[in-house]
Amino acid sequence: MENLYVYMLAALAFLAVADLVVGVSNDAVNFLNSAIGSKAVSFKTIMIVASIGVAIGAMTSSGMMEVARKGIFNPGEFMFNEIMVIFMAVMLTDILLLDFFNTLGLPTSTTVSIVFELLGASVAVALIKIYSDSSQTISDLTTYINDSKAIEIILGILLSVVVAFTVGAIIQYVSRLLLSFKFQEKPSWYGAIFSGLATTAILYFILIKGIKNASFMSPDIKAFISSDPLALMVIGFIGLTILSYAIIHLLKTNIYTVIIVIGTFALAVAFAGNDLVNFIGVPIAAYNSYEAWSISGSLPTDYVMTALGEPVQTEPYLLLIAGLIMVLTLWFSSKAKAVVKTSVDLSRQDEVKERFEPNFLSRNIVRLTIGLNDSINRLLPESYKNWSNKQFIKPNVVVKASEAPAFDLVRAAVNLMVASVLISIATSMKLPLSTTYVTFMVAMGTSLADRAWGSESAVYRVAGVLNVIGGWFFTAFSAFVAAAIMSCILYYGEGYALIGLVILAIALLIRSYISHQKNSKIIREEDQLEKAESSSTQGVIQESASNIANVVKRGNRIYTSAINGLAVQDLKVLKKNRKNIEKLSNEIDELRDNIFYFIKNLEEPSLSASNFYINILGYLQDMTQSLDYISKSSHKHVNNNHKKLKFSQIKELKDLDARMEALFSTTQTAFESRSFEKIGAVLNEKAEVFELVRQKIQKQVERTRTEESSPKNTTLYFGLLLETKDLLTATMNLLEEYYRAHDSSVEPATLIVDPTIEEEE
Repeated sequence: MENLYVYMLAALAFLAVADLVVGVSNDAVNFLNSAIGSKAVSFKTIMIVASIGVAIGAMTSSGMMEVARKGIFNPGEFMFNEIMVIFMAVMLTDILLLDFFNTLGLPTSTTVSIVFELLGASVAVALIKIYSDSSQTISDLTTYINDSKAIEIILGILLSVVVAFTVGAIIQYVSRLLLSFKFQEKPSWYGAIFSGLATTAILYFILIKGIKNASFMSPDIKAFISSDPLALMVIGFIGLTILSYAIIHLLKTNIYTVIIVIGTFALAVAFAGNDLVNFIGVPIAAYNSYEAWSISGSLPTDYVMTALGEPVQTEPYLLLIAGLIMVLTLWFSSKAKAVVKTSVDLSRQDEVKERFEPNFLSRNIVRLTIGLNDSINRLLPESYKNWSNKQFIKPNVVVKASEAPAFDLVRAAVNLMVASVLISIATSMKLPLSTTYVTFMVAMGTSLADRAWGSESAVYRVAGVLNVIGGWFFTAFSAFVAAAIMSCILYYGEGYALIGLVILAIALLIRSYISHQKNSKIIREEDQLEKAESSSTQGVIQESASNIANVVKRGNRIYTSAINGLAVQDLKVLKKNRKNIEKLSNEIDELRDNIFYFIKNLEEPSLSASNFYINILGYLQDMTQSLDYISKSSHKHVNNNHKKLKFSQIKELKDLDARMEALFSTTQTAFESRSFEKIGAVLNEKAEVFELVRQKIQKQVERTRTEESSPKNTTLYFGLLLETKDLLTATMNLLEEYYRAHDSSVEPATLIVDPTIEEEE
């Protein structure tokens, strides 16, 4: 019997390492997004600072480990075998649930998961005990669950969302009023005072509040720090303000960049200190339980786990190992490097392609907010409104969209300061907050206060916030139910269930890793379309040439796949083809969404470039609409199990496909090599190709009149031919537009060779 629990501990140790890797990979965005979004320092510098912060935060998280031991349930009401079932169910559920959410691409939180998994598993085991004992009723459930602490933790997580949003909005609004968007032009003492306040708040809550949980600190140092915190704060503010002023003048350094570096460090400390319990709290509690039981000499079904109710200091070496794993994950995990951009996009100062669709709630919230804002504005004096509006005027800085930061240094500093302070306060109170939602909601609050949510974007961004909050409730419900089911399986299945579930967890982790490796290879496809940034017609012609070549290449592939899939009734090929055309259509829609910014960047004498660019995008959209119809109708026909096309129809489509392929290949070569004179040769074939399509249509008309034929086949065949005709029309119109606009006196742009390739050669 003892061997079973040794195997359980080994499995828990493995799951703890896996949870650390997966958790840090997913949560790295929490403390990296502000620094990355502001582009204040290099990515390497951000990673070094964050790594040091994570390592220190891990060493100060000992006190949080008690949440897993006695925060949710009363350990004295459970036997050793039951406690091990609870802990095993929680860790297995955590891995499986995280994999499930990652597969669906849904927002999740490791804190919310672990809290509700502990609750679900302990409730399930408690109910098993209650129903096996005739003297107990359902009302006795409260004796098993630490309801007061559990409610405190759950309310803390819920309230943190509201508090984070509100505090972030208020501090950002005040900061912007005082510093404005032209903060670099303000007197240096403005920045020094802002830095003094920000760094004092950060260092107080990170070092002074967090230090009391550090296992490596002596009681004397803790007593000294805790003796007079107010005096330390005042002295710290004065000292740090003077130091900041000196940095500005003596080192000629941007103080806001310094704040962001300190804030990134602080948030990494806060993250590790608060979230480490999510990853290793349960395995450490299981190890403590095993230690207590193994020296008792009792049977696992007879040993009451009162030992978990007593304060236990986590071994520093375990925290150190966990910290090192977190740091290594931060550096080597491809998921951690590919930081999630949701919160950055939702808080961007400029307009971007929105990630979320508006819904009923978001529309009504925006309407109510606009009404409330109008009411408040009527009460405010005109002088204040004029002054405050001036503070929110953004400087006109012309920079490429790809190089522009998502938000400025002031907002990044406020994001980091508020998030790290709130998480540190919760850690000092031993409340596990969701760092994901605290950092996200702070970012949303600051972006709202910074007027980043204009009338063009507010309804989409509110929808995004509601989606994330909805994800919180879905995570909580899923974690509770899944952990309860898992604990029942383990309770009754014992060793067999343990082996099966561990194998399942390992298989899912391997599958996720392989899937992520495949996805990461196609994040940036060579065929992906690029936005035009030139300010002249000839420049746009050269820039757009690669886009035309890509669309023609992919369109040719999509058309051929539709015909081939239809010919052999291959549903898999047709389904994949639909995804390809949908992706191409979305990319062209993104180019159309960029028209506003493209036109704004045009030089006055070159406004004709806008007409050319708009026409080109219109023709590209016409081409994709025709390809979309061909792809969808082919898939629908096969998917609905309609009659196959006749051999003669397939042969004619194949002939047409071969002619289209030759035309598209010539067009692709012309645009790839920038040999625009070849366009004339393609246009000379226009009449011949259209005549070929007309002949195919005429043959089908004759077949329909003389031969017995399926109505569905006839409808599909005519649809394919007519859309092919429309596809040709759009293609020829695009080629004619290029042929008219291209100036042969301008030297064609040469293909840019990747410098890394030259170096390798």
